[in-house]
Amino acid sequence: MDDKKNIVLAVILTALILFGWPYIANHFFPAANPPATKVESGKQVPAPQPGADPAADSPSAIRDRALVLKEGPRIAIRTPKLTGSINLKGARIDDIVLPTYSETISRDSPAIRLFSPSGTQDAFFAGFGWQGEGVKTPDNNTLWTADDTELTPTSPVTLRWNNGAGQTFEIRYSVDQNYMITAQQKVSNSGAGAIGVKSYGYVSRTGIPHDPDTWTIHIGPMGVFNGAANYDVNYKDLDKGPSTQSFQSTGGWLGFTDKYWLSALVPDQKEAFAGQFRKGAGTQYQADYSLPPVMLAPGKAITQTARLFVGAKEVKTLEAYQDAGIPLFDRAIDWGWFYWFEKPIFALLHWLFQHIGNFGVAIICLTFVVRALMFPVAQRQFASMAAMRAVQPKMKALQERYKDDKPKLQQEMMELYKREKVNPLAGCLPIFIQIPIFFALYKVLQLTIEMRHQPFVLWIKDLSAPDPLHILNLFGLLPFTPPAFLGIGVLALLLGISMFFQFKLNPAQMDPMQQQIFAIMPWVMMFIMAPFAAGLLVYWITNNCLSMAQQWWLYKRHPQLSTAEAK
Repeated sequence: MDDKKNIVLAVILTALILFGWPYIANHFFPAANPPATKVESGKQVPAPQPGADPAADSPSAIRDRALVLKEGPRIAIRTPKLTGSINLKGARIDDIVLPTYSETISRDSPAIRLFSPSGTQDAFFAGFGWQGEGVKTPDNNTLWTADDTELTPTSPVTLRWNNGAGQTFEIRYSVDQNYMITAQQKVSNSGAGAIGVKSYGYVSRTGIPHDPDTWTIHIGPMGVFNGAANYDVNYKDLDKGPSTQSFQSTGGWLGFTDKYWLSALVPDQKEAFAGQFRKGAGTQYQADYSLPPVMLAPGKAITQTARLFVGAKEVKTLEAYQDAGIPLFDRAIDWGWFYWFEKPIFALLHWLFQHIGNFGVAIICLTFVVRALMFPVAQRQFASMAAMRAVQPKMKALQERYKDDKPKLQQEMMELYKREKVNPLAGCLPIFIQIPIFFALYKVLQLTIEMRHQPFVLWIKDLSAPDPLHILNLFGLLPFTPPAFLGIGVLALLLGISMFFQFKLNPAQMDPMQQQIFAIMPWVMMFIMAPFAAGLLVYWITNNCLSMAQQWWLYKRHPQLSTAEAK
């Protein structure tokens, strides 16, 4: 009767895991990147990724981007990592392309477009300006003049506009080798009276990113205010209201963070500023800041400096800007609670990649490092398992004697553990240690752009995406795509097989229910892990293989364990 109950409970538990896991995973573990490849007619080809580009080309564009870019005078932007242009009408930075990143792994894939002009699909742009009292300030229709035709790391460009009433406004743009544009805003007052002006900056976007904002990965408005990173505002909050959320800070920054891309305004770090996130008409959102107003006497001028980051969230690049004085700039990547642990995991993995040249092999080497560090713990685990196996005859005797008195059985079992100096939970320690390591690797694969589109071997073209070969559709030969939790790939199958043989090496469980759970666990995990990034499965498969090798070696160190199993 007890065996039947155990079987029923095992079946119910399996069903709950298989059918309930997708709902849990969508909340706590967002899906990996879309597959980088797909199989058509038995051949592996690059898969389109329309969500990869914040301002992707679209046939449903309000106006054709190419035509909009030709409508007015522009200043070209050319750096190793940025190309695009500045619109002299309104002095808007509204044309930014990242030439070192592509939408897909295809050789002819277009580069990532981050900014796009107003009036086009998914418009996304930034700018700097002034508000004033008793003075005419430039606006979105102001036509500026420039002293050069191209902005490069070695040639800044100055835009000028005179309001005809004695005031001249200048914006001197400069750009570095990475993704930071600096704007020096200068106002000169040649008029007869004093004027009041305050400078501001803004980033405006239409539409929200395709990447979802989840419990573990923040996508949307974010900033650093008064020395603390703020991930509390998202697009849904602004949609529901209030439509404006304001912050006061001295130093810091604010903007919009996507999964891999960031557009952020960085005011003068010595100045107090008023920042806000707000929603406009439809799906328009804006992040902006303004500095306190300044009274400017006749014959005087004032210059204020701000910066705009627009580019990829490369870990080393963000850290370099942080070291240069932008507070908590590396928090543009939502590392989460395990920041202190994930950063070292990434640093080690990236160091291995730089020396090896393949991220998949680097993940395998990382697994070796982790197992080596955990080897002393594993030795103690096996010693405890050997001791537990030695006292199993006594445990069985107690179970028979007190099978109708559960409280007494528990009491006697605890006394037995104390008397024999064994710890039944000692074997769980390596599992608990592995949890933060696994989660850290999950976050690294999901968040860091360094892992995006990184190939391994054979059919694995992107370690941050799931295994593209599905067994149920005969690796793409059948014309359908299985649902995520049934998309069993080759790596998921290898994971299940390796876990099965690993559990086979473990001592049999005393509790039949536990034994049945361990018997089905490899195949349950095969379904659970199938939608995860291929890099995670590479880590887990390697870890299972090393565990089996370690178990084989430690069985020789503790022969009583294997001897007890053979009886």
